[in-house]
Amino acid sequence: MTLAAMLVACTGAKEDTERGETAAAHEDEEHEGPSDRTAIPAKTAMEAGIRVAPAGRGEIADEHEVQGLLTPVEGRIAQVMARFPGPIRALGVNVGDRVRAGQPLATIESNLSLTTYTVTAPISGVVLSRNAALGAVTGEGTALFEIADLSQVWVDLHVFGADAQHIRAGVPVTVTRLSDGVTAETTLERVLPGTATASQSTVARATIENADGLWRPGSAVKARVTVDRQPVALVVPLTALQSADEQDVVYVREGSDTYRVRPVKVGRRDALRAEILAGLKPGEQVVVEQSFLVKADIEKSTVEEE
Repeated sequence: MTLAAMLVACTGAKEDTERGETAAAHEDEEHEGPSDRTAIPAKTAMEAGIRVAPAGRGEIADEHEVQGLLTPVEGRIAQVMARFPGPIRALGVNVGDRVRAGQPLATIESNLSLTTYTVTAPISGVVLSRNAALGAVTGEGTALFEIADLSQVWVDLHVFGADAQHIRAGVPVTVTRLSDGVTAETTLERVLPGTATASQSTVARATIENADGLWRPGSAVKARVTVDRQPVALVVPLTALQSADEQDVVYVREGSDTYRVRPVKVGRRDALRAEILAGLKPGEQVVVEQSFLVKADIEKSTVEEE
């Protein structure tokens, strides 16, 4: 082989090698960058609590968040009076005790007849206050006990400003205890005609059941009043929404075990749902529970690839 031929051969080999290295570099570049999906076996997803549901039509509620106060229901409070003046010889109950109608509460010796008589509970309920001490002399008509039937309590909601124009009787209300987050569903019964003097708010009233006695009068609560509901073409639960790269995303399951991140445009929201304006089609299987686990798995894969 001539020298010229050898140089051409060597040059061609070198060019082939460079082309191969360049192609490999491009292939590596294609595999670099953030991943938009992950694979989670169906059994693993089930054990982790990952649940999907099809995106579809729904409603977005027009809701107002307000504060409120629990109070006893008017007409279910009784003041227990002494019929005749005289010293108190026996006391049978304390504040917080549950009593039944007709149960003896105290024994008083009448100054008029020098005989004792028994004061009984006029209603069943809880003793809210006791203004009696053993040996003390009570006067005629003196309130010894206050008893309230707290099987139901009122929720007085304080509505401010323009919100008062939208809230009316008959709309649903969700009341939440501040102490433990327990909620109760009820319906707004009436909007009182006056204004609360101290707060200058409109008072809207509802009644809730209090079988466990944990809705205590005097306690502050918060409530969500739903004044309207609007149908929308596509909604997902708020639990489906996550944030990635400073945008709203959901995670869509494709097949049996592939989960892909999907950027979406979100419209109106309420306390439970969000309207989807773009980025998602009806019927797609969206992760609605434990979506943060899918997000974490994708982000973990991205870090590993990088």
